[in-house]
Parts: sequence; structure tokens; C-alpha cells
Amino acid sequence: MSSSTESDDVPSAGTSTSRDAAARAQQLSSRLRDLIDVEGKASDGSPGVQGCAGKDRDTYFRIFHKWSFYPASAADLGVAMENLKEGLPKQGWKIVQYGPDTSANRNVVLIADNDEERAGVHIAQMEKRNPPKLSLTVVSGCYQVPDGQEVEHF
Repeated sequence: MSSSTESDDVPSAGTSTSRDAAARAQQLSSRLRDLIDVEGKASDGSPGVQGCAGKDRDTYFRIFHKWSFYPASAADLGVAMENLKEGLPKQGWKIVQYGPDTSANRNVVLIADNDEERAGVHIAQMEKRNPPKLSLTVVSGCYQVPDGQEVEHF
């Protein structure tokens, strides 16, 4: 068994309780919110726990934190995405995909990985939504709970 990667290329994120890992995902989301750097409102989504493909759900888990950002002015949506595109690499993120998706709306999507944080982020710029928004999902690598503990699912 390799501890560095799984069959679906999800990196190991080390050992943590699901509550501590969820707190780390929220901190990453908070730093992303700071990078957006335009007036607006973020949704109150809470992190959730999912299993790691092909691993014991009681011992291994990933954190997903999905949230949205609604700029005060629709004109700032593109500014917000540009700020993320410029700011993420300065905080250790590597942009692995940037450009329109294949949906009818051709939403601009930014996908970035942060090896140090063992996390990834998927950001979609949804201009045609009412109201326009950025949809953000922070995803952790695969954690293992400390010995003698079980994953707390929430």
C-alpha cells in the first residue's frame, strides 16, 4: 500500500480527526475569500466528510467544503476570478486548469492544487446565474484518523 497516492491520484493528507481537517478546509476557504478581494457575500456552507475511494470509511476520509461568493456588483465577478487566478500561485497553489467549461453557459473554471496543504480547489464563474456567483469547492487529500479513533461523518 502506497501512502503517497491512491488509485485515483488523491494524495495522502496525513493523519487528522475529521473535525480538525474540516477546520483546516474552512481556513483555506477563508484565505480564498481574502484573495477574491471584492465586496460581496459568501454563503455559509459547512465542510462535509466523504470516504476515500477503495479505503475503509471508518479510517480514511476526505473533506469537501462547497460554498458560493456573490459579488455586490455583477461587474466584479470577473475581477474576483482574476484576483484568484493571480493570487493563488503566490500562496502555493498551482493552477492546473483555467478556461470555459463544456456547459451551455461556458462558465469559466479554475482548478488549482496546493501540494503543501494537500488540497485542491474547483472554482466556477457563473455569470449567467441570477444572481451571478463564484461556486467554490475546496477538497482535501485523503486523511487517516489517529489510531484508535473512527471517522466522524458530518
